[in-house]
Amino acid sequence: MDPINIYEYEAIAQAKLTPMAYDYYASGAHDEITLHENHAAYDRLRLRYRVLRDISRRSTATTVLGHALNMPVIVAPTAFHKLAQPEGEIATVRAAGAAGTLMILSTLSTTSIEDVLAAATGPVWFQLYVYKDREATKGLVQRAEAAGCSALVLTVDAQIWGRRERDVRNRFQLPPGLSVKNLMPAGQEEFPQTMKDSGLAAYVASLFDQTLSWQDVAWLCSLTKLPVLLKGIVHPDDARLAVEHGAAGVIVSNHGGRQLDTAPATIEALPDIVAAVDGRIEVLIDGGIRRGTDVVKALALGARAVAVGRPVLWGLAAGGQRGVERVLELLRFEVDLAMGLCGAANVSEIGRDLLM
Repeated sequence: MDPINIYEYEAIAQAKLTPMAYDYYASGAHDEITLHENHAAYDRLRLRYRVLRDISRRSTATTVLGHALNMPVIVAPTAFHKLAQPEGEIATVRAAGAAGTLMILSTLSTTSIEDVLAAATGPVWFQLYVYKDREATKGLVQRAEAAGCSALVLTVDAQIWGRRERDVRNRFQLPPGLSVKNLMPAGQEEFPQTMKDSGLAAYVASLFDQTLSWQDVAWLCSLTKLPVLLKGIVHPDDARLAVEHGAAGVIVSNHGGRQLDTAPATIEALPDIVAAVDGRIEVLIDGGIRRGTDVVKALALGARAVAVGRPVLWGLAAGGQRGVERVLELLRFEVDLAMGLCGAANVSEIGRDLLM
């Protein structure tokens, strides 16, 4: 029997992946408090459903930055998909297209931007880290735009790396044959060899630009005609600054609990971010989403859509492209079911009144 929920896909993925790969995907920073709270905070919210409403014709369709999607669930940027399955990001982008949603491609992809976009049948955004080598960064932006990406997602909470103790213990490295394809031929595709730390942590420490500031948001916007979203926002003052500096949207994110441990769960941070932007830009959220009810709760608190990362990786490891398709199908089914049980026929009928 096929897995019937995300948790069963994770169990299959864990059995198939190497311990190093599973720990890389699954782990959080330090004591992993934020990692666990990201989902636990959803469990503490209660849905106060409505009854005697016509729910015979339901639709999970929505739009995100003008893209018509089959559901308010998109694929979050995650690194190194070929650790999970040989086709890697190619399988993921094909599955996202088949599901009628969009994928955010990571800078730290094991497949090039151009190859991923050539396989895409739906919209793709490009997630950007800013390197000390600004010409390499500029080159990534230009390649993403030329390849057909329709937005840039600047990650703003990871210029230094959270201490992920499982990676440190495993001395995380990419296996032979895998590299950061998007940094070829800039010479920044390989991890430093270290016996004292995660190779990825050493890579970030040596190459990522710690001087990144709000002025660089304007710099990035000047390089491209694409809309720019900021990923890693949990403070309302930063949400207001994002609006002031020209961002088209923000993604409420704590990097999956992998950066600052004891940071707030994203669903707890969401209401203040929504209030701060006051409808001027779109707000998305990631972190801890495992059920359709989680999606409904996020939408009820003002998110335009949610982004899922680890569930996609579990599907990829368990069954390649079909595994990712199945994970996204399960989430869409659960969103539809939760909407119907709440008395909502479409996403516009999901409001804060549904939450206690």
